[in-house]
Amino acid sequence: MSDKTRGEPPSTDSTSGESTSAIKNVDPDEIETRLERQTDEGAQELRTTSRELVLTGGMWPEDELSDTMIINMGPQHPSTHGVLRLMMELDSEEVVRIKPVIGYLHTGMEKTGEDLTYVQGPTNVTRMDYAAPFSNELVYSMAVERLLDIDVPPRATWIRMMFQELNRMSSHLLFQATNGMDIGAVSMMLYGWREREEVLRFFEKTTGLRMNNNYIRPGGVAADLQPGWQEDLLALCDTVEEGVRDYDELLSQNPIWVERTVGVGVLTTEDCLSLSITGPILRSTGFAWDLRKAQPYLAYDEVDFDVIYTENGDVFDRYRIRLYEVLESIKIVRQCVEAMPPGDYRVQDKKITPPPRARIDESMEALIHHFKLFTEGFKVPAGEVYTSVESPRGEIGCYIVSDGSSKPVRLHIRGPSFYNLQSAEPMARGSLVADAVAIVSSVDPIMGEVDR
Repeated sequence: MSDKTRGEPPSTDSTSGESTSAIKNVDPDEIETRLERQTDEGAQELRTTSRELVLTGGMWPEDELSDTMIINMGPQHPSTHGVLRLMMELDSEEVVRIKPVIGYLHTGMEKTGEDLTYVQGPTNVTRMDYAAPFSNELVYSMAVERLLDIDVPPRATWIRMMFQELNRMSSHLLFQATNGMDIGAVSMMLYGWREREEVLRFFEKTTGLRMNNNYIRPGGVAADLQPGWQEDLLALCDTVEEGVRDYDELLSQNPIWVERTVGVGVLTTEDCLSLSITGPILRSTGFAWDLRKAQPYLAYDEVDFDVIYTENGDVFDRYRIRLYEVLESIKIVRQCVEAMPPGDYRVQDKKITPPPRARIDESMEALIHHFKLFTEGFKVPAGEVYTSVESPRGEIGCYIVSDGSSKPVRLHIRGPSFYNLQSAEPMARGSLVADAVAIVSSVDPIMGEVDR
C-alpha cells in the first residue's frame, strides 16, 4: 500500500455512498495508551497480564481440581419441566452429581395467602400445582373446614372425590405426553395431550375453566354438576381407558423405550424415606403408601380401588405406575357416577355460603350478604391445623394458623414436588447425560409448586 493511503481519513465511495476505513500507521505506544483509557471490555483479550492463574477446583469449593466439567441444564431447557436449573458435574458423558437450583418461578404464594381472606384463598392456592389445581383447592378447603368445625354435605364430598380422580387422570396424562417427548417417543406428546383435552373439556363445562378452577371452596364446591354429566363422564372414561391401553401397547414392550428406562435412575425405599419423598416415586420402590388408603379422607373408604406399586424403583416403574393409576382413577370415577348422592353441594350456613345467584337480583339483603362475604370474608376461630391429601405427585399438606380474623396469620403448603426434586441427585449419580433427562422427567416436578 502506498504512503499516500496512510494517515488519510476514511474515504467515501462516490458510487455507493458507503464509508470505507483506510489503514492508519499508528505508533504501538499510542495503542497501549488508548487501551489504558478504555474499559476492560473488549480490550482485555489484547492486553497481556502478569496475574497468576489460580485453579479453585470443581463445582464445590472443597473439591480438588479434576478433569470433570460443569454444565447447566436449564432453566430454559424444555426437558427440565419448567424453570428448573440443574448444575451437572460430568466426567465425560457420566454424571458425577447434580445440584438442582430452584427459585426462578418464585411468586410468594404463601405470603400472599396471608393477605387474602379465606374466601379468596382457593383462587391463590389453585395456581401452585397448575397440573393438579383441585388437590391444592381441596387441601386448603379441608384445613379451613377443620378450623370452622363443619362437615360438608355428602354430595359435595363425592363431587370433590370425583374431581380429584379426574385431575389425577389429567395430570398423569400430561406426564405421559411430556415423558414420552423427553425420552424420544415424540408421538406420545400428541396422544397424551389428546386424551387430556377431553378431561379439561369436562372441567370447563362444569367449572367454567380448564385450569386453576377455584371450584373446591371452604364449605363445598362452587356449583353443582351440569345436566347430562353422567353420560359425559362415562364417555370420557371410555376414551381415556382406550388411550391408556394404546400407550401401554406402544411403549411397555418397545425395545428402545425399555433400554432407555429399565434400570435407570434407581432409588430405594430408604432413600425416599430419608428425603421425605412420596407419591409414585415412593411406591415404585415397593412401599405401597397412599393417603387415600393409609389415612382415608372424603369417601375413599367407600369405593373400591387398588394402590399401584412396584419394586424396582427405576424410570420404567415410575412410568408404569402413573399409567395404571389412570385406570384406577377411571374405576373410582365410574363408582362416583353410580353412587353420587343427591342433596346440597355446599353447606347451608349463611355465614360461610353466599346466597343463590338468582336471589341477588330479587333481594337487597341477599345482595348485601353476597357483597360483604366476598369483600370481608368470614371469620375463622383461632387455632392451627394441618391437613394432607394424596395429589398426583404425592402428599400435599396445608398448615394454617388462625387468630380469629378473616385472614390466616400463617399459611404453609407442603408441596410434594419440592421434596421429590431431591431425588434427582441420588438417582442421576453415575448415569449418562441422556439418562438425566429421563430421570428428571420421571420425577414429574411442577415448578410452580416447588417455588410457590
